[in-house]
Amino acid sequence: MRLTVLGGGGFRLPLVYGALLGDHAEGRVTDVVLHDVDSARLTAIARVLADQAAGVADAPRVTVTTDLDEAIRGADFVFSAIRVGGLEGRAADERVALAEGVLGQETVGAGGIAYGLRTVPVAVDIARRVARLAPDAWVINFTNPAGLVTEAMARHLGDRVIGICDSPVGLGRRVARVLGGDPGTAFIDYVGLNHLGWLRGLRIDGREQLPRLLADPALLGSIEEGRLFGADWLRSLGSIPNEYLHYYYFNRETVRAYREAERTRGAFLRDQQAGFYAEMEKPGAPALATWDRTRAEREATYMAHNREAAGAGERAVEDLESGGYEKVALALMRAIAHDSRATLILNVRNGTTLSVLDADAVIEVPCLVDANGAHPVAVAPLPYHATALVCAVKGVEREVLAAAESGSRTTAVKAFALHPLVDSVTVARRLVDGYVDVHPGLAYLR
Repeated sequence: MRLTVLGGGGFRLPLVYGALLGDHAEGRVTDVVLHDVDSARLTAIARVLADQAAGVADAPRVTVTTDLDEAIRGADFVFSAIRVGGLEGRAADERVALAEGVLGQETVGAGGIAYGLRTVPVAVDIARRVARLAPDAWVINFTNPAGLVTEAMARHLGDRVIGICDSPVGLGRRVARVLGGDPGTAFIDYVGLNHLGWLRGLRIDGREQLPRLLADPALLGSIEEGRLFGADWLRSLGSIPNEYLHYYYFNRETVRAYREAERTRGAFLRDQQAGFYAEMEKPGAPALATWDRTRAEREATYMAHNREAAGAGERAVEDLESGGYEKVALALMRAIAHDSRATLILNVRNGTTLSVLDADAVIEVPCLVDANGAHPVAVAPLPYHATALVCAVKGVEREVLAAAESGSRTTAVKAFALHPLVDSVTVARRLVDGYVDVHPGLAYLR
């Protein structure tokens, strides 16, 4: 089975390859094709993968290419993990937004809109190429903003594109563990959009356990979300929100922390990864050890500004492991390729799952996966406060898609102005001007 990874020079790719190395089932992935527009990054990551594969007799064969069509042709699965504009683009997204006093995070608010506007045209081109060159392939989208990008690609690939995010996986794992359950068998009732969802229940051996967590301040305080949001607020909600909802519920505090920080998250990652890739240009550098050290620092500083704003302290040791998106990806591929069936939280088209959204809206919910793809399970309606946020943000996503398709600056302004975290049409106009000035990829906005 052949797996193509677009964005194959990306820093997190060794997590995926590590999961493949542990898969010895019949029909596993035997060939991995890495594609990237940056040949130096490709070479660096290929070195890390070679170190990982050392001594593994049946390790998947790795090839690299900068030719997109060559990479796609013949693929059974395509992982899309591109970053249009690189980490310099992410840092610019944060900088422009913060100058206007609004959030510039890569998937939330103004920064997420800017990232979407420059990513959607590239993702659509990829989707069209896959439809033409590998029509039977399944596309697994990691590219952020994951829900928005998956929806853009679904307009050309239908249900053969599925989005993945590790935030719900990590949240479900933490809640299951603190309640004494097995994260691999507990059923997680999770509903929303990508980076905008709520864990509303968790069943262990068929019994609902979330009320026990919400009633116990000590238990709540032992998980990252309890320290981030506070036990009182979680009990008020009656659910555990995705960590990214901290940007909504505590926006003023988070924006202040971002503006006071020496560097934004994007700038930190830009500088950190520049150091990693520069080190990889040295022939004698220990590739895997250097990558491991860099990844540990990356995980330890995840959402540092939010934790500072909340007074949540440093990340707990048990929270430093990866959210597990690579394991979800492997389980998804296995279920589709071998009809082995699995229940996974994924980004898929809504159908009739959430009645407040239309059938084509991509949502993030538990899905039953088999050889025919991912099928969202029936869920109870969201409470009004959650419905309002979901509908507002989905409305913004639709304006982003319309702006990317039409090239209309007016529509782009509308997307920014309608977002709950942008408080003025005047600010929205300045944001569009600022982003067009710093991003060549947004020159299409007329």
